Amino acid sequence: MTGTLQFRRAGRALGQDERAAAGDLLRRAFAGPDEADLVERLRWSGAIAAERVIGRAGAIVAYAALSRMAAPEGWLALAPVAVDPGWQRRGLGIGLVRALVREARAAGQTVVVLGDPVFYRRAGFSGWRAGALVSPYPISHTLIARPGRDRPRVRLDYAAAFGDG
Repeated sequence: MTGTLQFRRAGRALGQDERAAAGDLLRRAFAGPDEADLVERLRWSGAIAAERVIGRAGAIVAYAALSRMAAPEGWLALAPVAVDPGWQRRGLGIGLVRALVREARAAGQTVVVLGDPVFYRRAGFSGWRAGALVSPYPISHTLIARPGRDRPRVRLDYAAAFGDG
């Protein structure tokens, strides 16, 4: 990893005692257990690099996780990102992701995301820069954020918790 990620402006760090609340948020936001289960597997395996949350009205209403990729060394994957259904469309998710991207770039870090290209481009990710990557997931929905303007040609290997191999 090039720099040390602080993520001071990107919400706040998830507290150890808030993990169950974050899991509940993930189950509500995704209408099922899959994303909450993914986060548990990432935690168990030690792949989580950072978990950030936004709190409102005494509850966690937005969540984002960054995990270490198996390859390339030092790269991070952003997943999952969730906003409580009752708090969506208020700019919390895009604000949290933009702050994470800004701080990752400032630290010299590369972050990969798999998701809605329109949303993630608005948050600072580039699909064009990800176009030369080799991934177990669709490149059409793979985007990266990193310093510079290059178009890296590398193979992406996600943490084993993602189940891609």
